[in-house]
Amino acid sequence: MSDEMEYCEVRGVRVPKVGLGTWRMEGEECYDAVSTALELGYRHVDTAQMYDNETEVGRALADADVDRRDVFLTTKVNPRNADREGVVESTKASLDRLDTPYVDLLLLHWPNPLVRIEETMDAMKRLVDEGRVHHVGVSNFPVPMLKKAREVSDVPVLTNQVQFHPHRPQRKLLRYCQAEDLLLTGYSPLAQGELVDDGTLREIGERYDKTPAQVALRWATQHRNVAVVPKSTSREHLADNLAIFDFKLTREEVDEVTRPSLLKTGASMVKGMLR
Repeated sequence: MSDEMEYCEVRGVRVPKVGLGTWRMEGEECYDAVSTALELGYRHVDTAQMYDNETEVGRALADADVDRRDVFLTTKVNPRNADREGVVESTKASLDRLDTPYVDLLLLHWPNPLVRIEETMDAMKRLVDEGRVHHVGVSNFPVPMLKKAREVSDVPVLTNQVQFHPHRPQRKLLRYCQAEDLLLTGYSPLAQGELVDDGTLREIGERYDKTPAQVALRWATQHRNVAVVPKSTSREHLADNLAIFDFKLTREEVDEVTRPSLLKTGASMVKGMLR
């Protein structure tokens, strides 16, 4: 098998299956991680207004020897900004911080029960019409809310970004996304680090000379219509996270890795409650 990047192709959009998540990265640590990732070949970067690091992400993009058009850049609207004016004005501010005329993907970070989703999606359409945003989506939406967002949106909803890992396989959402040609973007694909010492993943990894983390990422990316955005600041781990496309898990191994666990999912969710 090739070790080159694989892509999800949904609704005519091509998205690298592995991107860089920047949650809890700040200052120079964030700048260095994004810079290193771009140097290593990452072309998919995920940030958010709530992460308070858009400036560093933008600076790393500007300083990199990479054409902006080659990087799939995502940011997310703080749910406090979910009203029409809030979406538009906060996104303009995000673009200023990112030092870019557009983002490839704009998501609503979490549902806001105080703002009608129609209002949010209408504001996102305006940004698409203005060329400031190329694609829109949501994050942390259950299937019924995702359906509602799609129903009221005048522009296609590209993705739902959710926690996705072997203990949280999101089967209902994944089936829906695959049936409707939507992208499922998985954050915390290593369950907040819970999987890096997993015995089952280690045993399988030894067959391919891969780490437990690499097996978990391969498990995720072998699912149709799934991309992941693991976070890492270490050059070694950043490189390892890309080196997963030269092997493929068998059907039996995929089933062995998939171990839904409310307890373990809850533990990782507690760690990531503010994500």
